[in-house]
Amino acid sequence: MNPSSIQTAAAQTEVLKAVDLHSVRAGPYSFTLARGRCLVVSGPSGAGKSQLLRMIADLDENAGEISLHGVPRSQIFAPDWRRQVVYQSAEPAWWEIHVKDHFQQAQLTDASALLAQLNLPADMLDAEVSRLSTGERQRMALIRSLLVKPAVLLLDEPTGALDESNTAAVEAVLKSRLQAGLALVLVTHSAEQAGRLADDRLHIARKEAP
Repeated sequence: MNPSSIQTAAAQTEVLKAVDLHSVRAGPYSFTLARGRCLVVSGPSGAGKSQLLRMIADLDENAGEISLHGVPRSQIFAPDWRRQVVYQSAEPAWWEIHVKDHFQQAQLTDASALLAQLNLPADMLDAEVSRLSTGERQRMALIRSLLVKPAVLLLDEPTGALDESNTAAVEAVLKSRLQAGLALVLVTHSAEQAGRLADDRLHIARKEAP
């Protein structure tokens, strides 16, 4: 089987489908991702894992075919695509001084509820971003991504800066969202994490120089 091709079961619940998705630096990749399933992407550093997520999110130039709920990306207005297919980098961007200013007013109650689930203090929404640790920023960014309520969430090493306890908390939240129907593409270097979360796997090998 082509290691860059993953087919999930239950085609009637298909959320995301890519065919020959590629750029000059990565691919081609073909896969189908169903509702409530997690595709774990693994491979050595520099193999193109992050590039794959950015291509799916339409943040980097790419070619091939990709669709959401059967609708080609070319027929979806780019901001709408990125609201439904949300990409979270390993070190997400922050642009306001305070954490809460990155959320809409209507999201604050739900954001507060997620703080405890992710082992974060109740007053963290009032904190300055500059005072947060890398791991705290990662978890706050996850809250921010989840509250957009995407159909597909693309996570690049979301627990890379976390200890075992906080990693478990993140995984518990992700499992809950998967059970609710979220489709997840997760880049991780952790074989243990892949074993706990993966429904499907895509291993990317480093391309040899011509």
